[in-house]
Amino acid sequence: MTMKFVINGKNIDITEGLKSAVQDKIGKLEKYFTPETEVHVMLSVEKDSQKIEVTIPMKGKIIRSEQASSDMYVSIDLVEEVIERQLKKYKAKIVDKQQSALSFSTAFMEAEPEEDEEVKIVRTKKFDIKPMYPEDACVQMELLGHSFFVFCNADTDEVNVVYKRKGGTYGLIEPEV
Repeated sequence: MTMKFVINGKNIDITEGLKSAVQDKIGKLEKYFTPETEVHVMLSVEKDSQKIEVTIPMKGKIIRSEQASSDMYVSIDLVEEVIERQLKKYKAKIVDKQQSALSFSTAFMEAEPEEDEEVKIVRTKKFDIKPMYPEDACVQMELLGHSFFVFCNADTDEVNVVYKRKGGTYGLIEPEV
């Protein structure tokens, strides 16, 4: 019983060597998860960038990391290290003991938490949320020089977030009701 890999590629041929490297490296994370955990991997090449995106859907949560470098094998190594660090550092926060814990192995859940930096909120900001359209929120975000902007969507009357994506495009986060 091992993790199930779903490996796709964009502008790259998924060779047996790449497939094997992904399964070997990401497979090291197997000790943290229950058997049969599904791992979605997207390998892509754009100009000089060799990128790997790994998504591990779990009950109520998603573990995700993307790494890019000039060499796909280096990117694969990096993404495994980042996910492992995320799991160890945020174990207590990632896991709602009643739900998400079902996706993690018993040994990982029962192990003593490693001494690591706590997540510390160092600043709280309050502001008036004015209704506006997502496009206007993007303009406001640019004017402020921020990489994201929280606003009330004038169409839906719900709190949304616009954010700047790599490549100069924008994203919109809406609540799922």
